[in-house]
Amino acid sequence: MDSAVTTARIYNFSPGPAVLPLPVLEQAQRELLALPGCGASILEISHRSPAFIEILAQTKSRLTQLLGIPAGYQILFLQGGSRLLFSMIPMNLLRGRAVGAEYLLTGSWGQYACTEARREGPVHVPWDGRETNYDRLPAEDQPLAVDPAAAYLHFTSNETIQGVQFRSEPLCGEVPLVCDASSDFLSRPLDVSRYGLIYACAQKNAGPAGVTIVIVRDDLLERSQDELPGYLNFRSHAEQDSLYNTPPTFAIYLVNLVARWLLEDLGGLDQVALRNERKAALLYAELDASEGFYRGHAQPECRSRMNVTFRLPSAELESRFVAEAAAQDLGELKGHRSVGGIRASIYNAMPLEGVEALRQFMRDFRARHAG
Repeated sequence: MDSAVTTARIYNFSPGPAVLPLPVLEQAQRELLALPGCGASILEISHRSPAFIEILAQTKSRLTQLLGIPAGYQILFLQGGSRLLFSMIPMNLLRGRAVGAEYLLTGSWGQYACTEARREGPVHVPWDGRETNYDRLPAEDQPLAVDPAAAYLHFTSNETIQGVQFRSEPLCGEVPLVCDASSDFLSRPLDVSRYGLIYACAQKNAGPAGVTIVIVRDDLLERSQDELPGYLNFRSHAEQDSLYNTPPTFAIYLVNLVARWLLEDLGGLDQVALRNERKAALLYAELDASEGFYRGHAQPECRSRMNVTFRLPSAELESRFVAEAAAQDLGELKGHRSVGGIRASIYNAMPLEGVEALRQFMRDFRARHAG
């Protein structure tokens, strides 16, 4: 077997699974054969071993420090991604309640979540961006017709496909706020105390595919009914400290390394947010300066700092853009089929150099192909 290791890496703009921090990958590579002090790989040790229990505790501690999670919340590590949470949330928080849930529909993922919720109980949609193909969000000062007795209000903080992102939380009074933060989790500070539940599949900013992080307020755990299947009951996982079943140990280990990287290497989420704003601004400035050659999907006031989506004058040019970019080690830029065009996902681990290389390619491509 050839033991040579290829170290050349492209700039990976994939929407997920997405680029991971190079220092994290390098540490995982060094420790893969034998976790320090264990004599065995993280892939081999028991989830109930002292070594893994320490990793689990470290991960929770670092997430708490990064986000300033107050007392009265539990951190869970689950499997199944957001797709499973789309069902688990209404099962636990909506089932059997007299008043339904509220869902803001700002893109594809909000739609999927709403569809699953309707299986469990009544759902009201106070805002739906379908008419404009989800290129905008409710205005920050726009009143939402939310029932004050609703089970919860669900929203998607960043829609990866359409490239729209909330700048602040929607106003919902005392109704518990539930957020699918999968694609901008740990990309900026967050006031967790304003939320009842936050969830994020990890393959964007927090770690690899295979683990989903849930931050849930204690009082909402009391809604979980004993009649629910064990794995689908939030209380089961909270009471067993995410060890109700064998958790995704390797994925949690990587989340721990990512959290340490964010804290120690990048300086916390305030600095991470500034870094992400700078990267996104470079690409949006290029769109705005292109005289219509590049046309952003999202309205300017709703633009995502994680997923920059745009079109070119023709589908043929879009295909050529993707192919020529790939030849220059700028990978995974094809947009989602429902929006088309180009999508550059610039999560935390995408270095500024990668964004600058894409910006230069965009300039060169426009110079060669603009009519």
